[in-house]
Amino acid sequence: MEVPFTPELEAKLAQTAAQQGRDPDELVRQVTARYFDEESRFIDAVNRGEWALLHGEPLTHEQVGQRLERFLQS
Repeated sequence: MEVPFTPELEAKLAQTAAQQGRDPDELVRQVTARYFDEESRFIDAVNRGEWALLHGEPLTHEQVGQRLERFLQS
């Protein structure tokens, strides 16, 4: 698969890859994989929240804050 980038985005990619001593193609693969991992984690969290609400087990405001902190730190 090929994804066309604007010249500006391609320059940013090349610059970032060079700064990290990495191949731009590999950087794109890793960033894409990380995106899908994070998206999956987010969807799982939403599904758990919906399940809890449907089963009468909502979280308190404090619990939500604690979980959000843990999520953002990981």
